[in-house]
Amino acid sequence: MSDYLQRNSPSQSVAFNDQERMDKPKITAVKAESGNLALAIAEAALERKAGELLVLKVADVSYLADYFLMMTGYSRVQVRAIVDAIEDKIKTECQRIPLRTEGKMEGHWVLQDYGDVIVHIMMPKEREFYNLEAFWGHAQQVKLQINNSGI
Repeated sequence: MSDYLQRNSPSQSVAFNDQERMDKPKITAVKAESGNLALAIAEAALERKAGELLVLKVADVSYLADYFLMMTGYSRVQVRAIVDAIEDKIKTECQRIPLRTEGKMEGHWVLQDYGDVIVHIMMPKEREFYNLEAFWGHAQQVKLQINNSGI
């Protein structure tokens, strides 16, 4: 005999109305707001000379976020400058602050979580070692058109 009590499970099958299932809106497209946020973050990072900028649309392969941005800072000072530039630009243009920021004090790998967009700013050694591009290689890569005045 099991110690598990089945108090929380229904004693009978529950009927499911197919019409209810059809009436619920389906989320199939990524919100335009997420894409605009990702582009604004990329622009702020490029203003601080972030290297090897990569934007991945992960909405189709993960529930964690809609976009991942990965970039390289070539010194701890530059990594922090990129982080600050992103925070300032997004706060003024999008009226958003990151839900969480990790690693800023160390400056080797900083993660900024904006909910629908997650940003990784890494030193070259960390970027090569963790190789997030390979882990998320099945996600769609967003091509950025970069000109002298930004994206």
